[in-house]
Amino acid sequence: MSLMKKRSLILSSIIIIILLIFSFSYSDEKKIAKGKAIIIDGDTIKIDGEKIRFAGIDAPEKGEIGHQFSKKKLLEKLGKHVVFCIREKNKDYWKRTVAECFIRNQSISSYMVKNGYACDYVKYSKGKYANEQKYAKSNKLGIWKMKFNPAWEKKCG
Repeated sequence: MSLMKKRSLILSSIIIIILLIFSFSYSDEKKIAKGKAIIIDGDTIKIDGEKIRFAGIDAPEKGEIGHQFSKKKLLEKLGKHVVFCIREKNKDYWKRTVAECFIRNQSISSYMVKNGYACDYVKYSKGKYANEQKYAKSNKLGIWKMKFNPAWEKKCG
């Protein structure tokens, strides 16, 4: 093989490797949302203008018993921390991003359910937070000590 062909092959290989690295970096970047969060309610935040719904949990809606409580507890938890979210592929019915979000490597969804500020939304979580919910219910934490809308509890498995 001539020197010119070897250089061309090496250069082509380097270009392919660089393109692969950039494509993987870009695809990972598209999966991540990171920043300071604005609290919408107990299961939804906004980062840089993007509404993000926490995957697999549900908190009482505006006007329902527990809504302000849940929202307040999320605000206290997040404080001024940077939130790191891993987006799911599909958006929800209302076109919000669905994601698992974390602060300091702690799942916000797990925290909200375990402390009784939200519930395991089994339809979407497949029971991922069942143990956290069992703990919150059995210890009558947060919402589980309130008299809330029975329709909400049905979603909670």
